[in-house]
Order: sequence, then C-alpha cells, then structure tokens
Amino acid sequence: MGAHPPPRSEGAGGSLTTPAVPNAGEPGGGPTGGQSQNGLQAGLKNRHLSMIAIGGVIGAGLFVGSGAGIAAAGPGILISYALTGLLVVLVMRMLGEMAAASPTSGSFSAYADRALGRWAGFTIGWLYWFFWSVVLAVEATAAAAILTGWVPAVPQWAWALLVMIVLTGTNLISVGSFGEFEFWFAGIKVVAIVVFIVVGALAICGLPPGDHAVGAANLTGHGGFLPHGPGAILSGMLLVVFSFMGSEIVTLAASESPNPVLAVRKAVNSVIWRIAIFYIGSIAVIVTLLPWNDPAVDKSPYVAVLKSLDIPYAGTVMDVVVLTAVLSCLNSGLYTASRMAFSLGARGDAPKSFATVNKGGVPAVAIWASVAFGFIATIFSYTSKDTVFQFLLNSSGAVALFVWLVICFSQLRMRRVIEREMPERLTVRMWLYPWLTYATIALIVFVIGYMFYAPDGRKQMVLSVVAAVVVLVIGLELDRRRPRTAAADPAGADAQPAPR
Repeated sequence: MGAHPPPRSEGAGGSLTTPAVPNAGEPGGGPTGGQSQNGLQAGLKNRHLSMIAIGGVIGAGLFVGSGAGIAAAGPGILISYALTGLLVVLVMRMLGEMAAASPTSGSFSAYADRALGRWAGFTIGWLYWFFWSVVLAVEATAAAAILTGWVPAVPQWAWALLVMIVLTGTNLISVGSFGEFEFWFAGIKVVAIVVFIVVGALAICGLPPGDHAVGAANLTGHGGFLPHGPGAILSGMLLVVFSFMGSEIVTLAASESPNPVLAVRKAVNSVIWRIAIFYIGSIAVIVTLLPWNDPAVDKSPYVAVLKSLDIPYAGTVMDVVVLTAVLSCLNSGLYTASRMAFSLGARGDAPKSFATVNKGGVPAVAIWASVAFGFIATIFSYTSKDTVFQFLLNSSGAVALFVWLVICFSQLRMRRVIEREMPERLTVRMWLYPWLTYATIALIVFVIGYMFYAPDGRKQMVLSVVAAVVVLVIGLELDRRRPRTAAADPAGADAQPAPR
C-alpha cells in the first residue's frame, strides 16, 4: 500500500480543507486503531508519545556536550540555556498550533509546503532528513566507542554496525516496536536526570551525600557569574542550541497515534517544564556544586559531580546513561528521518517508493534509504573523519535554526488560514500572535547573524547555508518542471483530514 502525490496548487497559503472525517478534531476523535489516514500504522500508545515528548529534549549532548558550554560561559551558561529554552518553547508553541489543527508525518515540512510554497517544504524537508541521517552516524560511532571500552575484543566498527542493524530492525518491525524501545530508552534518561537533580539538590543543602552546604560560592566565585563577560552568553547559546533539536519529533510521531490532536496538545503544553527541569535544573546543579573552570567539568560534567560526591562507580553509571541516550537518539533519529522521507515521497518531492508501507504499516523503503545514508556517513566517520565526515557535520549543523525559522514563517500564514477555514481546530494558540512570532523570528535571525560573526560558528553556518542553497535550487528547478493544476489539495497526501 502506498500514498500517491496529490495535484499541487500554485500559490502559497492555500486551503487546508480535505475530505471530512467526523470528529477528527475532537479530543477523542481521529483514528482509533489500525491504520492512520496516511497509510502508516497508528501503533503508538499514549505512554509512548508521552515518553517521546519528555525524552525528546534529553540528548547525549546534554550529558557530554554541556561541558563545553560551561567552559565557554561559566555559570552564565544558565542564561544561555534559559534563552535557548525560551526560543524552543515559542517555536514548539507555533508548531503545536499547526500540528493540532492538521497532524501529519511531514510536520513543519508539510506546513511550509502549504503556507510558503512547495520550494519551502521541499528544502526544509530534505535538509531535516540530511541532518538526522548524519546524526545516525554520529550516534552509532559514539555508542560503538562506549561499547568498545567495555568489550575491547570487538572492533569499534563492528559495534557501530551491530547497533545500526538492531535499531533498523526495531523500526522495520512496527511503529509499536520503535515506540516501546524509545519508551524504555527515554525512561532511563528521565530517571537518571531526576535522580541526579535530587541527589545534587541534597548535596547543595549540605545533606547526604554532601559534606556541607555549598551555597552560591561556585556561582559568584572564580571570576563571577559571567567570568568571560556578557558576550559569552551568546557563545554559550551557539554551543547549546543544537542540543534542543528533537523537541519537534513528537509532532511527527503524533500522526501514528490513536489521538494525534490530544498528543500534540499535551506535548506542547509540557515543553516548558521539561526544559526547565531537565536542562536548566541539571546544569544548575553542576555549576553550583563544582567550579565552572574545573577541568573535570569540561570533560564530563555529570561524572565530575557524581565523583565529587563520592558516588561509587560514577563513571560506569554515566556510561550506561550516555549509551542509553545515544541509542535513544539513534532510534528516534532513524524514525524521524524515515517519516520525513515518507512525507516527501507522499507529496511527490521524493521517489514514490518512499511513500509505500509494508504489511506492518511502516515505510520500509524510506527507512532503508535513511539507514543507507547513515551507514555511508558512519564509514566516513572512520575513514575520513577530518575531511568528508567533518564536512557532513558542518553542513548540517545549522539546520535546527533553519527549521525553527521556517516554522515561524509558516505559522504566520497558516494561522490566518486556520482561522478562516477551521477555527474549531485552533485548540493550541500561539501567545500574543503575531507579535511574539515576529520577536521569535528576530531572535533566530540574530543568532544566525552571530554565528556568521563568531569564529567558532562561521564555518558551520557558511557550509549549512551552502547546503541549503543547493537543495533550494534543486527544489525550484524540479518545481519549475512539474505541471501545474488548479485543483489542489494543499493539505498533502499524508495529512490527517480536517472537518469542514
């Protein structure tokens, strides 16, 4: 069974109207089992989506990469995380508004297609697929490095291959198997962060396992709260902004659940406390308990805190948690890349075979295409780490900012369409529309501009822009060659139907 690309309209900001499905917009409406309207299996349970939403903001970069941010900004990294978290909250609110009105496996790519034009949906969809396909290689390599440390007799490349094969298999079996794996992976991450914060808070107050209350000595000492000056806050943002990529996954996964609208609403409404607890809360524990310039913090901040509290086997415990986070990111990355490829195929922006599903209701061709690119990138991570693989990393590095910018512009136009055609489906609303949307756009543009200015971000931004321009030119050329038709269904082949 496969979806076929519908005829397209010429203009942007087209109608959202699709064939009616009774009560699809109601809290209890929508598909209740079996296949969703796009042919994908509606096999994700509420607990799967809840944990995907919670765990989506906890990546391996939080456990390992946060040390670089702390070294760059000192305790002021808390402001960097807070500003970036605010940006994510606003973008997710906009995305949630559109996703609750019309859940689809293409998420923001499909909305950009409708609101801005086919060129926008094509470009951001392929860039997003490229980003997550490269992430597959990054996470497979990271997982292999940890496993090789435990079992050095097995070569690192073999571990990377094994990890990719196992998680490809779980994604191919059914969306339910993906959801089950992600439920437990994300659950371990969540429990680890919560336990870390509780233990750290006790130590800060001078309770066991701490020896004495540390107070604010580490926040104000060692050069002050901003030891490198206010400008370091922006440098910190550049280092942490990409660790938030993944928050949007739940809006793609919702279309494969029995109640996508409710799932999106819950995920969007909970994003504030998720970021506040898991990111800001855990980083606050680190910079309060340890001096920001402690070399151990830069290397592995969470391990450094646990060791300072004399927690036994701290390194091994964190290796297990980091491995879980890596496998979770690999699992969800393969899912996300394949669903974006599926949506592109359903809209005629990728081979039609990408939009076919197997007997289990999963897009097997899209999964294999995504994992194939991931395998190639993994090979480069071993054979050409400082050349080809570094190029892939840099050219996909700023995709998060491009995605957020496209979501903002799409929401500006989609809001008017939703209010005009289906106001009853506006169950999630962007705050202070349109002014807060404009403010978010300005902040993202400012961060992009700062990346061009900052030496550490310039190369990454330049290569990412080059990659985006190449994809855009291809999209415009393909769009120019396609026949136009007036009778359009801008909602896309894989969109959830909306009532009229």
